Amino acid sequence: MKRSNRLVILTEYFLENPRKHTQLPFFVNLCNTTKSSVSEDLDIIEHVLKNQQLGYLERTTGAGGGVKYIPEVSSSRNKQFIEKLCHELEDPSRILPGGYLYMSDILGDPKQVREIGRVFASCFSKLDIDVVVTVATKGIPLAYSVASFLNVPVVIVRRDPKVTEGSSVSINYVSGSSKKIQTMVLPKRSLKEGSNVCIIDDFMKAGGTINGMISLLEEFDAKVQAIGVLAEADDDEEERIVTEYTSLIKISNVDLLHKTIDVQNGNISLV
Repeated sequence: MKRSNRLVILTEYFLENPRKHTQLPFFVNLCNTTKSSVSEDLDIIEHVLKNQQLGYLERTTGAGGGVKYIPEVSSSRNKQFIEKLCHELEDPSRILPGGYLYMSDILGDPKQVREIGRVFASCFSKLDIDVVVTVATKGIPLAYSVASFLNVPVVIVRRDPKVTEGSSVSINYVSGSSKKIQTMVLPKRSLKEGSNVCIIDDFMKAGGTINGMISLLEEFDAKVQAIGVLAEADDDEEERIVTEYTSLIKISNVDLLHKTIDVQNGNISLV
């Protein structure tokens, strides 16, 4: 197989299988070539990935040696995307009653959702994560996007149990914004005990829903390694229940009367 063909095949494999450790003999058989040729191909691919700020290849040596692709986008690229997102969300027509922001068009845009997932995956790429957890419904597209880059499954926490999912664990929690008691459930078969979890949500005001998910995950002895939020509300009147999280954008100074809003970068590190 010619090198040009091998480069296409290997690159496609890494992009479709991020964070998956693969031994070199697999690539030798896949491309019908030698180990030395594969090693040279990997050097070329890694150079391009780094140059395009799309991540890098992590290699290990020894008997079980191999390589895996880490999708880690540069801070400059993340900053450029988030600033563009902030500008798009500052449109006054997006303001909804209660100080919320209309974001359904963004959450329904596959290209934007994929880029959001790439940003979160870059933040969490070095963490040991087994599964991405979200609550139905608007956080689902984001969760699947993040999970595709981390190469892990998605588990969805629901408000009501589903007959088709078998027995479930349920808890009651207090919503941070409305102060109402609500219920969330998770099927017993959906999550292994002791799993390392990344929580993804689209919007956080006081953090009651995310805090409820944390309490529910404790019933499975799961360990929350990371929490990612697309947008957080910067409201001095609301006491934040959750403090350890990564947000992409922060919404503040919402003036319902004059239809003005301030959208800025969240607490994500862009250095």
